[in-house]
Amino acid sequence: MEKKYSEMTPTELRELIATLREKARRAEQLGILNEFAVYERKAILAQAFLLNPEDFKVGEIYRIQGDPGVFFKIDYLKGVYAWGYRLGGEQQIEAIPISMLVDVKEAF
Repeated sequence: MEKKYSEMTPTELRELIATLREKARRAEQLGILNEFAVYERKAILAQAFLLNPEDFKVGEIYRIQGDPGVFFKIDYLKGVYAWGYRLGGEQQIEAIPISMLVDVKEAF
């Protein structure tokens, strides 16, 4: 039986991320894009469990990794997810793993 990400040690998470990224790379090479996307998303979520949610501040604006020119304002945090809005969008609330957020100051 597999462990939940929240039950894994940092070492176990890093090993899992490496395995998921390798599986994603293979799926991409084989042209299986839906499988690639699943492994990438799992790796991103596992990576969020290596971060401290307290390092992310409510009301702050972050750049979304992998989505150039798109910014996200955090309304609240719940676990390893930041809930908020994409700036300039339709203002629909959504949840993004904190591992996808990059401090605007670090982005440039």
